[in-house]
Amino acid sequence: MNLKEDSACPQLISSIYKRSCLYLVLTIMILNFKGSHSLDCFKCVSVGGDNQPCEDPFHNNYTKDILEAPCWAGRKQRDGVFPATACIKLSGIYEDSGETMIVRGCALDSGTLTIDTEIVRMSHCGGFYFDNRYVSGCLQSCSEDACNGTSSKYSWSWIYILIFLILMIQAQ
Repeated sequence: MNLKEDSACPQLISSIYKRSCLYLVLTIMILNFKGSHSLDCFKCVSVGGDNQPCEDPFHNNYTKDILEAPCWAGRKQRDGVFPATACIKLSGIYEDSGETMIVRGCALDSGTLTIDTEIVRMSHCGGFYFDNRYVSGCLQSCSEDACNGTSSKYSWSWIYILIFLILMIQAQ
């Protein structure tokens, strides 16, 4: 055995170790991948204050059971449900009784060309019918996790990407 073969051994072991770490991180990332990205949104209905966790002012203390993660929504002229692109909050007052109503949920931008036909592209206020009753109120939309109730959740995906990039650089 010559000296050149002996010095190649540690480099080979280091290369195998780096590639093993890279494959391990890739495996963890794939196992944690949920498929299509979808938002987490609060989903609830409260009429006349009958569902206190859904009411305003909204508190995230006892709302884990109303957080839908991930949230799925229907799309215009398509069957099935798809990953939500926005969380929505509909709130108002029934004109016939003065009773309040709040609906929190998720929605999907259906891809039409005009902003006025897409519920998630801008917030609206005015009159509308809900459960065959006239309501004066507002529809608000947002596009971060759980934004229809409280601040967004912390995401670990950027850490996975950073680790992957560091290992890619080290493996070369």
